[in-house]
Amino acid sequence: MSAHGAARAMGWATLAYSVAVLARPRVLAAPCGFVDEGQEVAPPVGMTVRGIAARDAAMGAAMALAPAGPALRLATAARAASDLADAVIFGAGLAPQGRAAKVSGVAAAWGALNLACLARM
Repeated sequence: MSAHGAARAMGWATLAYSVAVLARPRVLAAPCGFVDEGQEVAPPVGMTVRGIAARDAAMGAAMALAPAGPALRLATAARAASDLADAVIFGAGLAPQGRAAKVSGVAAAWGALNLACLARM
């Protein structure tokens, strides 16, 4: 698969996951430990998680639909930067809960995959 094809696939995957989180914030909130004892998401947490999902959906759509060239490179770079920032922020914030490695590791892996696509473009 070409770098452009891989970036587009990453975009579609990001968009699909983001739509799932928008519909059901628990998809992201639960692995982060942002649910109560009954595994419910508090309204302020749901709002925040949906904000992250909306950002990611927009970037995923941009990656999936941007024409090859500068637009796709910019969308991929923005996605990678967001994933790597999430890895650092969630890693630092979730360390006391013992969830940092899992959550920040997933974000870092997505960031690295996007950087790999970008490097091959």
